[in-house]
Amino acid sequence: MIVFAIESSCDETAAAVVKDQKEVLSSVVSSQIDTHVQFGGVVPEVASRLHVENISVVIDQAIKESGLSWEDIDLISVTQGPGLIGCLHVGVQAAKTLAMLFDKPFVGVNHLAGHIYANKLDTTLQFPLLGLLVSGGNSELIYMKDENSFEILGETQDDAIGEAYDKVARVLNLGYPGGPKIDKLAKQGKPIYKLPRPKAPGEYDFSFSGLKSGVLQFVKRMERNNEPWKMEDLAASFQETALEEIFTRVRKAIADYPEIKQMIVGGGVSANSRLREKVKELAAQHPDIDFNVPPMSCCTDNAAMIAIAGEIAYEHGRRADESLSADAGLELQ
Repeated sequence: MIVFAIESSCDETAAAVVKDQKEVLSSVVSSQIDTHVQFGGVVPEVASRLHVENISVVIDQAIKESGLSWEDIDLISVTQGPGLIGCLHVGVQAAKTLAMLFDKPFVGVNHLAGHIYANKLDTTLQFPLLGLLVSGGNSELIYMKDENSFEILGETQDDAIGEAYDKVARVLNLGYPGGPKIDKLAKQGKPIYKLPRPKAPGEYDFSFSGLKSGVLQFVKRMERNNEPWKMEDLAASFQETALEEIFTRVRKAIADYPEIKQMIVGGGVSANSRLREKVKELAAQHPDIDFNVPPMSCCTDNAAMIAIAGEIAYEHGRRADESLSADAGLELQ
């Protein structure tokens, strides 16, 4: 099956053509980072407007780079949610138009499922598996007994981990996006400062809001008392505390679900170098489990992962029609 996919959930306008869930014939991503950096974060209204400007160009480029024509496309897949509602609408309307124009079946898929399936570009999924989703908008721990089953074990109760990175970066005046900047700075420091680790209600749930506030309070306290401190050490302390919040739950899930054959990671924060190191450390402790983090090109938002999610959804009987609408709070199920 050859799938044409569109992704527009946040600040990347993306389109891709993927064959049989493995072969990426084209993948085009138009990033808006240079625009949003001046605002210190993504401005939804601006992002939506830029999607409108970019969507036709990106679609045209993706089909041209694939070397195919619309007659060769078997299915159109689009991100239905979750995400910024205005941004999602642009992609959904484009997909519906293409499906109608070229008389193609189409499906709306969950953005988070796409991040999980991005691992298929790098490995074969083995079930049951444990999935860790870490991004700017989501932090979730998921148990999958098969490729179409999602049981959410735990999720963030406030900020997502990527959002916490961005907010701490603002406190430290590092700019946007915060994740790569903190990751780079943390390599120059040591995690010597003790920061709060808020308790979440569920045994697998996460909480990052208190940690973000703890960083702000630390800076204010040190400045108020005129005490010296190192930004790189604070970055390292924040990063280690935030990731330990994640991996404490991951280790518990591995112990509680001894039947899992694989653990996979997805989402923009999976590009973080220290997170990747911690996955390797965990893999060394559990040689009976296959651990996989997707290639860097598939960590951030892209449409290739939406193509894979679309084909799987289609294979399991999912279909969409002109009534499909964007859903900013779409749940993974």
